[in-house]
Amino acid sequence: MTAERTPQPNAVTATGSLAGRVALVTGAGRGQGRSHAVGLARAGADIIAVDIGRPIESVPYSLSTTADLDETARLVRAEGRAIVAAQADVRDRTSLETAFRRGVEQFGGCDIVVANAGIAPVTLDSAHPDVFRHVLDVNVTGVWHTVEVARECLVGSGHGSVVMIGSTFSVSGVGGDSPGAIAYTASKHAVLGLMRTYANSLGPQGVRVNAVLPGGVDTAMVNNPHSEDYYDRTGIGARLGSPLPVELVEPADITHAVVWLGSDLARYVTGIALPVDGGFLAG
Repeated sequence: MTAERTPQPNAVTATGSLAGRVALVTGAGRGQGRSHAVGLARAGADIIAVDIGRPIESVPYSLSTTADLDETARLVRAEGRAIVAAQADVRDRTSLETAFRRGVEQFGGCDIVVANAGIAPVTLDSAHPDVFRHVLDVNVTGVWHTVEVARECLVGSGHGSVVMIGSTFSVSGVGGDSPGAIAYTASKHAVLGLMRTYANSLGPQGVRVNAVLPGGVDTAMVNNPHSEDYYDRTGIGARLGSPLPVELVEPADITHAVVWLGSDLARYVTGIALPVDGGFLAG
């Protein structure tokens, strides 16, 4: 079942409202993903939220739980919007597709996809032997799976928008040389390849595809003892400063860019990599 969609507005009538639209957000249990889900709901969208909700053996910091995903659902409902929240691993296309279809059955379609799920197991301690594969599986294959399970709905929506969450490391090699850091930097470079390819292939079908490149964000991915130790002991943290007087940006700062890219205010914006980094890349 596909819900009726309204035509794209002209430049005069375009707004930032997402009323009547549906957004899929991966990695929605906490951090940026939760912020994106709640921010999109605040703008008027109903939400399909997925999260792995369990540990990954190569990741030294704690990942989100099913209780975290439940809290995201509560916050979305507090904004007056509906949500279908499901535990799913973006590495497993079948589980992701099952969760997505549950949302589509309830809401009638999907207009916006935020491919946010990602891991960054940077540490100076002995790395898990599968760390490189796990990072690429989540951060690259997971993004590919996310777009593929939703592309049919996006093409038919009339407002199709994909936002991939990259990183300043998508265009920088300053992340360090531990196995996890190498994998993370490589994976975020690959996200830009996915974004540009999909922007060209889906553009003729009316779907816009962009990436947001956060700098350091105040989430558990950065604020955990393993990452903090890595950045302090390698000196990388001192090289990640920005011209603006800010050390870490807030998840909401990334969400503002995500909501804009998902809205009709960005109706002719596609194929861009938008840094939200306090000016780090300007240096």
